[in-house]
Amino acid sequence: MQYDIIIIGAGPAGLTAAIYAGRAGMKTLVISEAIPGGQAMLTEEIENYPGFSSSVKGPELVENMHKQAKKLEIDFSCEMVKEVLKKDKGFSVKTSKGNFSSLSLIIATGASYRKLGVKGEEEFTGRGVSYCGVCDAPLFKNKEIALVGGGDTAVYEASHLLKFASTLHLVHRRDRLRATKIMQKRVLEDKKTVMYWNSVIEEIYGSKLMEGVKIKDVKNGKIQNVACKGIFVFVGIDANSNAFKNILKTDEKGYILTDENMKTSLEGAYACGDVRKKLLRQISTAVGEGATAAFCAQQYVEELKGIAYK
Repeated sequence: MQYDIIIIGAGPAGLTAAIYAGRAGMKTLVISEAIPGGQAMLTEEIENYPGFSSSVKGPELVENMHKQAKKLEIDFSCEMVKEVLKKDKGFSVKTSKGNFSSLSLIIATGASYRKLGVKGEEEFTGRGVSYCGVCDAPLFKNKEIALVGGGDTAVYEASHLLKFASTLHLVHRRDRLRATKIMQKRVLEDKKTVMYWNSVIEEIYGSKLMEGVKIKDVKNGKIQNVACKGIFVFVGIDANSNAFKNILKTDEKGYILTDENMKTSLEGAYACGDVRKKLLRQISTAVGEGATAAFCAQQYVEELKGIAYK
């Protein structure tokens, strides 16, 4: 089937792009591997999204976005994208269920946080386990929390979390941090930081909410229980861009390169949200980028159709 715009990914960026494309009268298909919502589905409380004086639940917010898009007669399909090819005019998208064609393409596949892979991590995600300090730090004000990681991102997030937590248990598998010295100094000299060198998280435990972690010393095998209300995991993040690396430019980490209008290196293709190279990964930034990508894709389609844009 021929579409004006195919959007791959249905997180906040993809859903916003769908809303704007639908309102512009574009025949639009949204393809996602899972139910719409993206990483926001894993966030129990969102306190920094504009328009809410109190927090809003992540699943509730993206479900409302999804309902809004469906009212605009947007097509949705839950399937895996296997291949994307550029044609003379438009794109061919091969999925696990069939083939689709479009004049323009919007990539909003997001990024995936690397997991620890320990017992309790999946169970308590959104109920103590977090992968975003900027998003969730205020939820743990005056509480004991743990953090895993030793790179620049982990230590930067640690410095932010120390503004809120009563105690920060910093766990790192090596005997030194990899972050820049000035950032290390700021965190390690803070009286609220408790450092666990040569250590890993063995388990995250609790009942309805997370209650603590088991920390293992990798040198002597000793395990200790540490009571805390949350754990922040910063062991890496990967862009979900593998399906597109052969047709457009990415940086060395796999993030798609775009200009300020979300245009990629491939004519007619746009990227928005966490899959693109950018500074801040938040729902609010994803929404703005989704709107921009849809608007630019609309202009591109209308030019192909010979419609003068006014």
